[in-house]
Amino acid sequence: MTHPTLLSVLKRIKQRSTDSRQQYLALCNQMQTEKPARGNVSCTNLAHSYAAAEPDEKNLLRQTQRSPNLAIVTAYNDMLSAHQPYYRYPEKLKAYALKQGATAQVAGGTPAMCDGVTQGQPGMELSLFSRDVIALATGIALSHNTFDGGLYLGICDKIVPGLLMGALAFGHLPGIFIPSGPMHSGISNEDKGKVRVAFAEGKVDATVLLDSEEQSYHSAGTCTFYGTANSNQMLLEMMGLQLPGSAFVAPNSALRDALTEEAVRLLVKSTLKQNAGLGYIVEAENLLNGVIGLLATGGSTNHTLHLLAIGQACGWHLTWQDIAELSDIIPLVTRLYPNGAADVNAFHDNGGTPAVIATLWEQELVFTDINTAYGLPFSAARCVPMLTDQKQLSWKNTSLISKDSSVFREASNPFNPTGGVKLLTGNLGEAIIKVSALSPQLGNTITAQAIVFDSQEQILEQYSAGKLNQDFIAVLPHQGPASIGMPELHKLTPPLTSLQNKGYKVALITDGRMSGASGKFPAAIHLTPEAAKGGIIGKIQTGDTITLNWHDDQLNLEVDEDRLNARAISQPHPASATLGRSLFKNARNNVSPANQGASFIL
Repeated sequence: MTHPTLLSVLKRIKQRSTDSRQQYLALCNQMQTEKPARGNVSCTNLAHSYAAAEPDEKNLLRQTQRSPNLAIVTAYNDMLSAHQPYYRYPEKLKAYALKQGATAQVAGGTPAMCDGVTQGQPGMELSLFSRDVIALATGIALSHNTFDGGLYLGICDKIVPGLLMGALAFGHLPGIFIPSGPMHSGISNEDKGKVRVAFAEGKVDATVLLDSEEQSYHSAGTCTFYGTANSNQMLLEMMGLQLPGSAFVAPNSALRDALTEEAVRLLVKSTLKQNAGLGYIVEAENLLNGVIGLLATGGSTNHTLHLLAIGQACGWHLTWQDIAELSDIIPLVTRLYPNGAADVNAFHDNGGTPAVIATLWEQELVFTDINTAYGLPFSAARCVPMLTDQKQLSWKNTSLISKDSSVFREASNPFNPTGGVKLLTGNLGEAIIKVSALSPQLGNTITAQAIVFDSQEQILEQYSAGKLNQDFIAVLPHQGPASIGMPELHKLTPPLTSLQNKGYKVALITDGRMSGASGKFPAAIHLTPEAAKGGIIGKIQTGDTITLNWHDDQLNLEVDEDRLNARAISQPHPASATLGRSLFKNARNNVSPANQGASFIL
């Protein structure tokens, strides 16, 4: 049996998505073929497509009736520590494919910006839009129409959602995502956070801060806190699009190589089969499993945007209300930084996503009968990979792994009976709040006067000048997707956390975003409608009283309607055209609201 709330949400999504899903599947059906796709192109086209291939590859590529050809779409660059290990992956993938009688070619690359570098910088205004650019780049890579499956190499924040959205535009093609793994643990995330707060308070200088950051971000691999990048990896396993337990295996290890080879082997088996493409795989149940995993692990709020956009890319209309309804029944079963002290290496040691799936399965809180990109029943997703003494890939049920109760708990005895991400509603509109990292000592509501700011820099300036030593709710409008691209405002975490640590009641309301690594103070984010679209957040004035209640899921401005109607929307600072921002004017003009995925291509 499946929990009745899951079934009711599923039914609602399927009903509202009937026409769009049928239209999407009709496109997939139109693109399907029973023989290698390159057999449909001319000899001139074909010769161009493998002119630079090695002789053994050419011999296979000439055989247009049987040997599948896999597209490698890579987001490699060596500035992102998470993506640096992908440097040698194409060579490995080609060799693994040849062992299966198939070929693999690098079809194209996508951009891959690092939010960790652009936090608080002008480039952050391009971050969310980079997701849709990646989707477009993936589409261009696959447009040569000589491929029978896709190998997608991506880890970080907007990159995995963008790759998946692009792959779903070619939903007739089977595909699988291949991770590269996290870096080994450095200093604890808790200690790193303390140094950041100390720097914000002027207690340590920039040299101490940089030393701390270098000890945290110190080698190749994904950053080890549970932000958007690692939430991506959890989602892919929850949705059946990545090999079970593969997300957090260390880079450049024998087990990592074995998993990568297995992913290629299983993908080759799926090629040239009818209805085996990713578009057919990602049913509403798969998408909702992603939501369930997000809630059960206290994952990144960014996915309240990405999951909506991914759903739209294959005909499913997921809403924030759906997420909120699931949040009422999905328990929080992990404590990972910033929701706890543990990092993703500790999560992996406690069974990782397979353990989450297993405990939710026992409580009928996950969809169990779903298709997977690797062609195995979803029951396999409850197992973690290991190598035998003979160096063969094997699988171990997570029930056999001892668990640290400070990191992982069973769904029958969770850290919290409800999910980590909630929907706020009220006269200001709709907003998202992450509650899994909030201390119980904060209570569950704050009523305070607003202080309206023009920018996050203004908040930092007033904090440094000692002007914010009081209870208040910071209001930061004109940060939404149609205004400046909806940047993350993670730079505000240290000063507002510092004020909260001093005993002041503080909160943030914004139509911008916070990082997946945030959540120590109450933050109503993604507020829709945004100020640029006439949202009431643009009418809030300093001194207004606001109530933010995350127990009853309410967000209200305590100003009477007549006074509010008489006010004009505040004017934003003129948008800057520097550092590439001028290139995204059309994106800002055409982007959908946050509660529809904040996309300019869907």
